[in-house]
Amino acid sequence: MRIQQLIYLEKIAEKGSINEAAKELFLTQPSLSNAIKELESEMEIQLLLRTKNGVSLTPEGREFLVYSRQILDQVNLLEEKYKNKSPRKQAFSVSAQHYAFVVHAFVELVKSINSDEYQLTLRETETQNILDDLTNFKSEIGVLYLNSFNRQVLSKLFKEKGLIFTPLFDAKPHVFISRYNPLAKQKSIKLEDLEDYTYLSYEQGENNSFYFSEEILSTWDRKMEIKVSDRATIFNLMVGLNGYTISSGIISSELNDDKIVAIPLEYEDTIQFGWLKQEQRELSSTGNKYLDLLKEHIRGYGFHIYE
Repeated sequence: MRIQQLIYLEKIAEKGSINEAAKELFLTQPSLSNAIKELESEMEIQLLLRTKNGVSLTPEGREFLVYSRQILDQVNLLEEKYKNKSPRKQAFSVSAQHYAFVVHAFVELVKSINSDEYQLTLRETETQNILDDLTNFKSEIGVLYLNSFNRQVLSKLFKEKGLIFTPLFDAKPHVFISRYNPLAKQKSIKLEDLEDYTYLSYEQGENNSFYFSEEILSTWDRKMEIKVSDRATIFNLMVGLNGYTISSGIISSELNDDKIVAIPLEYEDTIQFGWLKQEQRELSSTGNKYLDLLKEHIRGYGFHIYE
C-alpha cells in the first residue's frame, strides 16, 4: 500500500468519477483505475462501486477511507512542518436531530477554518438515518437525545451497532411556540393547556417508532397533529397555525426567527442530549474542534456540560 494510492482514493471519492479525478491528478484514467484495483487486491476488499454513471464508495470503502484520511492527515502534518506544504482540505460530517445549537456550532466551525478549501456536511435528519450514517461511516459525529422513555431501546441499538453515546447536557422540556400565541404570556405551560393547539413533530420516515421520535411524549394522544421534515417549516407553522412542539428550550436568536419563544413545560422529565460516534473510530481534529464549539455554544445558555 502506498500513500499515493490513498490520495488517489480520496480524490475519486470527492469527485465521484475516476475520469474527473484523473484530470485533477494529471493521470490517465486507466492508470488511476489500475492503481485503485491494485489497492483493492492488496487489501482484499472492494473499495469502489463502479457504474455507468460514475463511482461511489462501498460500505467497506467508506470505512477504509476513514482510516486512510487519518494516515493522510499525519503525513500532511509532517509535510507542513518540514516541507512548508499547505494544510490538507478539511473533511467533516455530522448527522443530527433538528437542533439549532448543532447548526450554530457548525457555522462557527466553518468560520474557524483558515482555508478556502474544505469538504463539510451537516445532515439534519431522521433518528434512524443518524445511526445509519455513523454505521456506514458517512458521518463522524451524531447528535440526539435520550430520556426515560427511549433510553433502554436506543442504548440497545447503540450497542448492537458499535456506537458510543457521550452525554453533553441535561435539559427540562420546553414548549416552542410563536410569541403571538396566547400561551406565550404564561410563565409555564401545562399539558392540558396544549389540547386545543396543533402539535408539530418531525417525521421519522418508514421507521415511525415512538422510540425514534425527536420529541418527548410521543405516545400522548393529540386531536390535531402535523408532521414536518425541517426546522424552517416547523417554525413557520408555529407562527401560521399557532402550533407547538416540545424540545430543549435552546433557541438561537442568531439563526432563528425571533418570533419563536420557549416556555417551560410543567412535566417531570429530563432530556439528555449527547453525541454518538463509532466505537473504533478516533475523532479527527476537525471533529474535536466541532465538539469544543458545540459545548461552548451550549454553555452560553447556562447549561452544565458533561466532561
